[in-house]
Amino acid sequence: MNLEAKYPKLFEKLEDKDIELRHLLNVDENYEDFDSEEYEFDFEEYNFVIYIAEPIQKALGEEKMEEFMVKLHDKDVFEQFLASEEDLYGVKTKLSGEEITYLVLDLVEEIV
Repeated sequence: MNLEAKYPKLFEKLEDKDIELRHLLNVDENYEDFDSEEYEFDFEEYNFVIYIAEPIQKALGEEKMEEFMVKLHDKDVFEQFLASEEDLYGVKTKLSGEEITYLVLDLVEEIV
């Protein structure tokens, strides 16, 4: 998929137009990990962790990041939503990681 064609308003604000998806955001399955305290989300309550990387944070700016977080929180597809930080969220959903990724990017494109 050509991200720049699908998300033109976002890419207009990015410095690096050749950026890869993994440099924009990460959506990782949350699982029980006894060896790490990296994530503070209980794997039983939040099955995915979403990290919004710096390029999207810069493209949105602080005020729109807050708006983004609120709108993401209000999405009906999330049974649980916890913002640990402005750029790190735990969610419980039946969506796949890929579906979450595109939901997030669609919302960023709408707001930016």
